[in-house]
Amino acid sequence: MHQSRPRRPRAALLAIVLCLATPAAMAAELDGARLGFAWAIPFIGVLLSIAILPLAAPQLWHHHFGKITAAWSLAFVLPYAAMDGLGATAAQLVHVLVGEYVPFIILIGSLFVIAGGVYLRGNLHGSPATNTVLLAAGTGIASITGTTGAAMLLVRAVIRANDERIHNAHVMVFFIFLVANIGGSLTPLGDPPLFLGFLKGVGFFWPTVHLLAPMLMLSVIVLAAFYAIDSHFYARDAAFKARRDPTPDTPKGLSIEGGVNIWLLLGVMVAVLASGIWKPGISWNLLGTEVPLQGILRDIVLVGLAWASLRLTPASCREANAFTWGPILEVAKLFAGIFVTIVPVIAMLKAGDKGAFSGLVQLASRPDGSPANGAYFWLTGVLSSFLDNAPTYLVFFNMAGGDPDTLMGPLATTLAAISAGAVFMGANTYIGNAPNFMVKAVAEENGVRMPSFFGYMVWSCAILIPCFLLVTVVFFR
Repeated sequence: MHQSRPRRPRAALLAIVLCLATPAAMAAELDGARLGFAWAIPFIGVLLSIAILPLAAPQLWHHHFGKITAAWSLAFVLPYAAMDGLGATAAQLVHVLVGEYVPFIILIGSLFVIAGGVYLRGNLHGSPATNTVLLAAGTGIASITGTTGAAMLLVRAVIRANDERIHNAHVMVFFIFLVANIGGSLTPLGDPPLFLGFLKGVGFFWPTVHLLAPMLMLSVIVLAAFYAIDSHFYARDAAFKARRDPTPDTPKGLSIEGGVNIWLLLGVMVAVLASGIWKPGISWNLLGTEVPLQGILRDIVLVGLAWASLRLTPASCREANAFTWGPILEVAKLFAGIFVTIVPVIAMLKAGDKGAFSGLVQLASRPDGSPANGAYFWLTGVLSSFLDNAPTYLVFFNMAGGDPDTLMGPLATTLAAISAGAVFMGANTYIGNAPNFMVKAVAEENGVRMPSFFGYMVWSCAILIPCFLLVTVVFFR
């Protein structure tokens, strides 16, 4: 006789409902004033693991980086649960994962999938002039397609153009500087911090007007530095230099295959923009985290566009791009840990003078109480180099008053400093911005020997820090 499956206990369902409805489980903002520096150790542990283990224990890291990241996450979650209880812990996790991480990973994941379906076919020879044009083009479109979209659209073409050069890692380093970061500074579509500012009331074209000059100056200097360095390495690579036709079986010129994905990228842009403009006032409360209707619909549309890309793109395009899921899976695992362990760090920063990082916060004000714009630029930038740049932007946005009308008016230079710091200095480390790690992963999958975490920082400190000092003197004194 057929025996029906036992019903799940109603008590369990009732417990879940009560948990969702109990005020004690609602997400109260974590009070950073009562947290000591020790609460930052899990986050520091994630950073040091990313920096050291790929060199010190490559096999361990390659096979177990997800477990290592999860262990550091538990190093925050378990003590916090012991301190404030399971309800508060669940509420914080729902807030950071459902409210922030899931929309983040859906956005960059959809851009990764769609841009990975566009194949730029052509007879590209990675000369300094060609490489500079490719990097300049990527920088130019990053504020339209987003830094993730621009990076994934061009990264494989740049790799193929330089795959037989003796020295090619520096090309990808500058690609990260420009395409994955600096280029995304002109619209809310370019980089997540600016999109958060847009949601807070900052005008859509405000970054275009106020960040265009520093973005252009920085881009020109970095491109000029790249051309000089690339010319140096190119001159020493006689075999590649003599090979004017690196892909003889490829037609002359450039052509696009998988062009349907261009329209799908435009769909991503429209969906993201619409979610910031259309506010029906409908939302659901999940353990204290507001989940708005427009956010849910945006994420559904983005997933649908990614699915359409997988169905409509010829398999030959992704095969030619050497498309795999490895890079986005690596980013998803690592940034899940970063999003969780960053919670107490952001809370301590929000606590201002009462928090463990009060010394940093005090640096942002002059003796007369007016904002020190240069300090805002560097504090936002340095923290965005290691923390997620979107919540870091919000911390200093709120610390500067949080009123968009005032920040776009009398304090426009302060808002420009915060915005530029969050976007530009995401290029300082591999973890400063999600596309950085994606570019690194794609490059390594395709045989490029990328610098280590600290090796990359040698490049960024040598090239970018002097540029940022100049930006400070010219625009944020």
